[in-house]
Amino acid sequence: MKSDNTNITNHTKSGNTKLTPKEEEIMELFWEHGPMFVRELQELYEEPRPHFNTLSTMVRILEDKGLVGHTAFGKSYRYYALMDREAFSENSLKNVIGKYFGSSVFSAVSTLVKNEELSEEEIQELLEMIRNNRK
Repeated sequence: MKSDNTNITNHTKSGNTKLTPKEEEIMELFWEHGPMFVRELQELYEEPRPHFNTLSTMVRILEDKGLVGHTAFGKSYRYYALMDREAFSENSLKNVIGKYFGSSVFSAVSTLVKNEELSEEEIQELLEMIRNNRK
């Protein structure tokens, strides 16, 4: 189950979109496998698997951060990602640019160019994208 990402803002319920490596691992599993019960999530791990209660707590933390929702099935909950991987990536990039580059996309891209992180070919592709978006 995917939600409509048009209503996603730069802030989650708790205002914290930064994920720990374990939280990111769980989100990757939701993005790859779709809605799951915690027990199903646990089965995706190799031995030694994380304890059920540990995973359950981590999923609830992701829910508090506004990244996971749930549907009740009796006394159990089936969890699902509220934001797809692409929307999360875009949101995270906006936060990094805002925090470290004063919300200037130009500053972020120019840093990549200065540090030779972009090849000449990639720069040309970016220029072509810019030209096409302005038409």
